[in-house]
Amino acid sequence: MSITKESVIERLKTVNGPDFTGNIVDLGMVSEIFIADSKVFFSITVPAARAQELEPLRAAAERAVKGIPGVASAVVALTAEKKGGGMEAPVPARPAAPRPAAPQSSQRPTPQAPASHSHGKRGVPGIDSIIAVASGKGGVGKSTTAVNLALGLAANGLKVGVLDADIYGPSMPRLLNIHGRPQTVDGKILKPMQNYGLKVMSMGFLVDEETPMIWRGPMVMSALTQMLREVEWGPLDVLVVDMPPGTGDAQLTMAQQVPLAGAVIVSTPQDLALIDARKGLNMFKKVDVPLLGIVENMSYFLAPDTGKHYDIFGHGGARREAERLGVTFLGEVPLEMGIRESSDAGAPVVASKPEGAEAKIYRDIASKVWGRVQEERGAAEAAVPSIVFE
Repeated sequence: MSITKESVIERLKTVNGPDFTGNIVDLGMVSEIFIADSKVFFSITVPAARAQELEPLRAAAERAVKGIPGVASAVVALTAEKKGGGMEAPVPARPAAPRPAAPQSSQRPTPQAPASHSHGKRGVPGIDSIIAVASGKGGVGKSTTAVNLALGLAANGLKVGVLDADIYGPSMPRLLNIHGRPQTVDGKILKPMQNYGLKVMSMGFLVDEETPMIWRGPMVMSALTQMLREVEWGPLDVLVVDMPPGTGDAQLTMAQQVPLAGAVIVSTPQDLALIDARKGLNMFKKVDVPLLGIVENMSYFLAPDTGKHYDIFGHGGARREAERLGVTFLGEVPLEMGIRESSDAGAPVVASKPEGAEAKIYRDIASKVWGRVQEERGAAEAAVPSIVFE
């Protein structure tokens, strides 16, 4: 049975707005609805200050749409308040109904409790290795590094995909100049978009670029799980995951639920960036994810007219930090106008200028990263005890 926007809208009209003041459709809270065969994607606009309080509203809308015959799943997100959506005037919060006491048996531990980070991680079919690219803070060039690393791995002969897990600010559609909506395979799983030989999935393909997203913990895990496990990725040698900055839900979800081959940390040379980079390093250590190394981005600037070397953000800080922590230093990427311009144009330097000096830097970094993946894999296999029958 085909699913139409009209049928979804009619079903959403049965969902009451905040504090039972009309329905979410008539209040102008529902975004454009995107349907990929049996999957439905849309967002609900709410005041940012009430996002956590209105999570049940999002869940109710999701349940309503899933109840439509033929709908396999629904991805519903809360977005920040927009003017003219019927949500400007604050409405007193309705007191929550008292919850019934849980039965005594629910107090006992159950086998369904989440597994620890070191056990029970389930791989993704068709993907040999998964690499996370992370940073302790934003603005250090993590996404540009991630996409050029992926292209460097592909240039070195590997089959590569990119998962844009930066759901708060997805940038892969722009960096890789990919437009449109993904299709589905047999109405069950999404087909990744492609450019420059990379398979790519991003929340940016499903949500308009200027739409601000409000993600709570369960929503982050649900969105990442669907983009990771409900996409036809394989066969891939490696999936590069562009993580959101910081050490929040997205990083923990990936680290605890997926057998990551390792993490690459991106930092700039100055002390403040390195402080945040240390947080990322420590987070991955605590969840037993191998540290593949550190990249020092915006490491130095070469004046195009004179060739003079300028250390605008200092120099060598990431290298010294790597040595101090016993982590591999993967390389220095210069603050280069061409890298920025090509990224903004959707033509990363490794793809658009493969013979250039900057592309060589990224390919060298990719070679070191892949070498570290093989080292970690060998170490893990060696650590598994052998059973000898006598």
